[in-house]
Amino acid sequence: MSTAAEAILAARRARRILAPLGAAAPATPEAGYAAQRAVAEALGAAPPAGFKIGATTRQMQDYLGLSGPAAGFVPRSSLHPDGSEFRFADFLNPGVECEVGVRLGRDLPAGPTSREQAAEAVAEVFPAIEIVERRYGDLAELGTPTLIADQVFHAAGVLGAPVAGWRGLDLGAARGNFHVGGKVVGSGFGRDLLGHPMEALAWLAGSGAARVFGGLKAGQVVWLGSVTPPIWLEGPCEVVAEFDLLGQARLRFV
Repeated sequence: MSTAAEAILAARRARRILAPLGAAAPATPEAGYAAQRAVAEALGAAPPAGFKIGATTRQMQDYLGLSGPAAGFVPRSSLHPDGSEFRFADFLNPGVECEVGVRLGRDLPAGPTSREQAAEAVAEVFPAIEIVERRYGDLAELGTPTLIADQVFHAAGVLGAPVAGWRGLDLGAARGNFHVGGKVVGSGFGRDLLGHPMEALAWLAGSGAARVFGGLKAGQVVWLGSVTPPIWLEGPCEVVAEFDLLGQARLRFV
């Protein structure tokens, strides 16, 4: 296992902020994805149950100081049904994101992929919530490759019910309203995800994450990105991602 992967796993076990890795830090995004693969193997999550895409909106790229999206693997332990409850104390500085999710019905090989090819591989589309953790200090000091190695904030999430007839919907026009503690805290549209949710999936198929894990596989789940910035939580609460065209996903922290 790489030194970077060992440091990431040690920080997680101790539930402490991941300090900059110094000489052990991956130097490039490609090296970051290789270290991420080592983390996945150490957790028994290769091949993964799916992926998350971070920073699919310009707003999020500016927030994180990234020049483009970044992806992380998702282990099976991250997949929870709609309405699940989580212990707030089990997470390190948790936040939530209002997402569009998909389940693949066929493989997507790693490499350049069009929006149409990506859409053809999708079996289901559903509303979703990703739980993220603010387990970093200064992101500029940490570095993008290390952020990639550590799955780009990913912690867990819930998957809403698949929407019927999704191929007839204008997913780019789908509006998501994010409710935390009974209040709307943000909103956005499917088109905020690289122009269209399926453009985000096409990006993932051509990404370093897809390359190190041997492409995207049928049955895998993908959180395509958040239509709002992350909402960092102060304590137990209910969270609802409500999309006009896709329905709702909900979870509760206790």
